[in-house]
Amino acid sequence: MKKSIYKNFIIALATVTTLVSCDDYLDVNNDPNNPSSENIKPENVLAATQVYTYNVLSGNISNSPDDIGNRNGMNQLGNLMMNNWTRDVGASNSSYYFNEHTYNVTSDFYSNIFENLMLRTSNYTFIQNTEDANYENYKAIAKIMKSFYFQYLVDLYGDIPYSEAHKRGQNLTPTYDDDMAIYRNLVVQLEQAVDLIDNAPSTALNPGANDVMLQGNMSMWKKFANTLKLRILIRESEKASSAAYIQSEINELVNSNAQFLGPNDNVKINPGYNNNKPNGFASLFLNSSGNVLNNYSSTAATKYTIDYLTNTNDSRIGRIYSQANGGGYAGHQQGDILSPATNYPVSHIGPALLMNNSQDGIIFTAAESLLLQAEAVQKGLMPGVAKNLYESGITESYKLLGLTPSDASAYYGQAISLVNWNASAGDELEAIINQKWIALNGINGIETWIENTRTGYPSHVPLSTVAPGTSRPVRLLYPSSEISGNTANVPAQTESMAFTSRVFWNQ
Repeated sequence: MKKSIYKNFIIALATVTTLVSCDDYLDVNNDPNNPSSENIKPENVLAATQVYTYNVLSGNISNSPDDIGNRNGMNQLGNLMMNNWTRDVGASNSSYYFNEHTYNVTSDFYSNIFENLMLRTSNYTFIQNTEDANYENYKAIAKIMKSFYFQYLVDLYGDIPYSEAHKRGQNLTPTYDDDMAIYRNLVVQLEQAVDLIDNAPSTALNPGANDVMLQGNMSMWKKFANTLKLRILIRESEKASSAAYIQSEINELVNSNAQFLGPNDNVKINPGYNNNKPNGFASLFLNSSGNVLNNYSSTAATKYTIDYLTNTNDSRIGRIYSQANGGGYAGHQQGDILSPATNYPVSHIGPALLMNNSQDGIIFTAAESLLLQAEAVQKGLMPGVAKNLYESGITESYKLLGLTPSDASAYYGQAISLVNWNASAGDELEAIINQKWIALNGINGIETWIENTRTGYPSHVPLSTVAPGTSRPVRLLYPSSEISGNTANVPAQTESMAFTSRVFWNQ
């Protein structure tokens, strides 16, 4: 990656060392040009690193309501790629999401995902390299979170710097590792994290409030690690040559009685968000007074998804999207520009997703975990009842959005394809991925785009009306900063490779 990113690794570490309480997680009082790493402890680093990396996932990398240029994060990208969001109508908004609608993937398209994840995850590496045995719980958390984000780096880019990454001044031009080799090592890292938790000495420090995700609940961190391992394995499970490896690793989970994230086990983050230090997702659409920004009025629901949710009698529609002017729910074709004179009614981000600047951030949902388990069972990779897990996943989605289990059962009890579990239809896998597309709408859009790339599901979701071809992109391109700063190592690429060069699990 570019040298300035590597030079900034130690600065990134210094900027989080002033953490004295959750309310101060973004304060910078030390001179970043003169950091003293020997005085930095994991408790000074963990919370802010969790926040900064979440911001890349949620969509506002800068975490500043005034910094419009750094708002293109992973959730936004996925929701646009999967036809959940579009620009609002009117020629005045024609520039919004233009590159996303036209699939104009270049080396500058969402380049800050690569740059910021590489930079911010360096602090997880710092924590996991701590030698003091009293920090075993901190090291376990760091391994889990680094694995969480490096999976996405592989999913979006393929080969990336890994074994030589985060060496700071020792290596400013790291080599690129094979994407499958990285995936396999992430599984090892997660297993090591669970072992660290299980074998931590009695003197081991519990992160407590320094952990702004799970407040030091190490049982939940084990569930998260096991679930993330399952997701990594399921992602690779479409690759026939990996079948023996996948089955062996899942057998280890089953034989060890590993627990996964279950009902109510939503992994969230909140360091004390408020109007001055807002939730990264909320700050995409709200200013420091909690009022909506132009980005809110320029981000609309698509007609396709509104129609789909309406036609399947899905009451989540009123939680994922707001009502349009005049009542009801409405969207328009992704990529279309309509005349303002038509006064076209449209829905925007809904009340369950956008509440206020203090709302929790969502990192991993119970719904996604249960749907992952449903897929593993349906494929015969682990024991269980796929139908029950599928319906539980839908129920958890409804609950997270503020609806009831009764609402969920009324929904999945309908005799509608990809809604009701129909073992005789042969569409169980698409039903699972379809429900994941709905459950993560507005929450983690990047996951649904990656899952669509892996499986082709949900197959019914259309392309943008201004798409240049007949397919979505399947990956992002290495940023121009890599091309100029790590020229000898970055793989060669052309813009067409965004549509043709698939990561290993999709080959």
